Amino acid sequence: MSLRAVIFDMDGLLIDSERAILQCWRDAAAGQSLELDDGLWLSMVGLHEAGCAELLNGMLGVAQARLLSLECSRGYDRMVEAGLPLKPGARDLLQDLLDLGVPMAVATSTRGERARTKLARSGIDRYFEHVVTSSDVVHAKPAPDLYLLAAARLGVAKADCVALEDSEFGVRAASAAGIRVIQVPDLVPASDLSRSLAQVVASLEAARPLLQSWLHLALGKQTAQA
Repeated sequence: MSLRAVIFDMDGLLIDSERAILQCWRDAAAGQSLELDDGLWLSMVGLHEAGCAELLNGMLGVAQARLLSLECSRGYDRMVEAGLPLKPGARDLLQDLLDLGVPMAVATSTRGERARTKLARSGIDRYFEHVVTSSDVVHAKPAPDLYLLAAARLGVAKADCVALEDSEFGVRAASAAGIRVIQVPDLVPASDLSRSLAQVVASLEAARPLLQSWLHLALGKQTAQA
């Protein structure tokens, strides 16, 4: 099967943001004398903001959770404005696909304004024809809505798209949309469920041979080395 378009997750896949937000949660919790395990923050990787808020509300109560989230957001906003680093191989892969005329979109659970700021400050906004965010849908990941909308905006049948994700929530979303998935885990290892739904690889460089095969295109010199 030859695929025609690529839909990317953003955080933890293209932009190395998960480590930044983890540190912001740690700092915010320490500032409020809260002893919270990293497992809590890692359980929110790939989850939309409403889901994270619900989780924190249940654990800390609404008032404490709101204060914690506000402090975390302030620190994270400063990092975003400064420009978060890219994951290894991200820019080269995007440039290759752009040069070859492959349509690309982003499907992210981050809200619209922040998602576009992240892409712009990290210098990769120009690669995407469309950016679909949690502001555009009723149900974010793990629901399929973001991926269905991204495929529709690209004008490409969902069966002709491939998704790249780092989280189980994202893998579930793309798979539920009927889109073939490559997972590149970041801070959280691939689960058994993810492995049953996606092709799991260690890096964006290692995803190149799969993309090359599925798209029937040659993705630059790094392909043979991935």
